[in-house]
Amino acid sequence: MIAVGIAVLGCWGLFAVVWIAGAVYNRRHGPAMKTRSSMPSVAVIVVLVIVAFRFGTGSSGHPMGNPLIHGLSVELAGIVVLVAATAFTLWARWVLGTMWSSAPMAKEGHELRTSGPYRITRHPIYTGITGMALGSVLATGVSVEAVVLILGVSVLFQVKIRAEERLMTAQFPGAYERYRHEVPQLVPGLNLLRGSHAR
Repeated sequence: MIAVGIAVLGCWGLFAVVWIAGAVYNRRHGPAMKTRSSMPSVAVIVVLVIVAFRFGTGSSGHPMGNPLIHGLSVELAGIVVLVAATAFTLWARWVLGTMWSSAPMAKEGHELRTSGPYRITRHPIYTGITGMALGSVLATGVSVEAVVLILGVSVLFQVKIRAEERLMTAQFPGAYERYRHEVPQLVPGLNLLRGSHAR
């Protein structure tokens, strides 16, 4: 269990360090904002996650209540998913570069990223964070509180995605619509199941 805790804290710690360093760099060197959505920043999501973890503590002392599903094989699967999702998230953040922002916005000289992880899903950072949450839950034990947390974060991501896609459609008319039809939103490979019209 100690090894699981180290893996979970290590992945999320690395994620936090990269995000903070990237935010500082972008503030100093990134292009100026051109258009911004009224959607609040990802800080709101972080606060909600912290609150959910705090109130999800059950009498067992488990960080997410009494686990319903746990075991060595589930823990190992969770660690594999967590590490892979963390790598995918950081890859997407690297590719996005100075176009990244915590709130939905278009920047001066904004470039539409469609390569690397953005060929796999339109929002690979959200795909990766969702995968990190799922991996963490599997590694530490699946509970009702954990499932509710993941669903809640997924709903918040959907709200943020809608705001971002409205901005991108306005910023890149035609090009973004084609991109939407070619690449699935969050689930890798979904376009293969639905054909070329995955949304």
